[in-house]
Amino acid sequence: MTAAMATKRQILIVDDHPIVRQGLRRMFEAEPDLAVIGEADSEPAAREAIRAKKPDIVVVDLSLERGDGIELVRQMHAEMPELKMLVLSMHDETIYAERLLAAGAMGYIMKQAASDQLLIAVRRVLDGRTYVSETVQRSLDQRAGENSRSETNDPVARLSNREVQILNMIGRGMSSREIAQEFTLSVKTIESHRQTIKH
Repeated sequence: MTAAMATKRQILIVDDHPIVRQGLRRMFEAEPDLAVIGEADSEPAAREAIRAKKPDIVVVDLSLERGDGIELVRQMHAEMPELKMLVLSMHDETIYAERLLAAGAMGYIMKQAASDQLLIAVRRVLDGRTYVSETVQRSLDQRAGENSRSETNDPVARLSNREVQILNMIGRGMSSREIAQEFTLSVKTIESHRQTIKH
């Protein structure tokens, strides 16, 4: 690593689309205070890169080549609680943002956001602060005000993280058998999750 790179905040990009990774790399490296030290397209590759490179921040998508962003965030937060992670995803923030924050991410931003907004999010997370959209912040504030109620009216909020992952895979057209292989679970277990999701 060069001396110039050592003074910059180091970013690891985790996304399964090469074009997205390339675009993010160009955007971050155009900034005087940021440097990309690696990329990964799957959960196993991301875990290996995080452990080896020890980035200042990981920018991670939810949908990966192998594995899943929620699981990556949860596992890496348990292993390295100080690791700063920002989720950049096309998936609906009203469904996923609060889950990812609870799992250990420090921010959630939609891929549709403007590039300057993404840079603001990255720097805020690097400074140790949380970044979410105004919509998600309002939702968080509302829930904090209603924390005496144990039941939520949102049916999606009642799903476990694993069930949300399976719902996402069903939405991508994957069969129960394919989902079972992805999670190394039995088809019967996946079918049971599907029934819970339907209810």
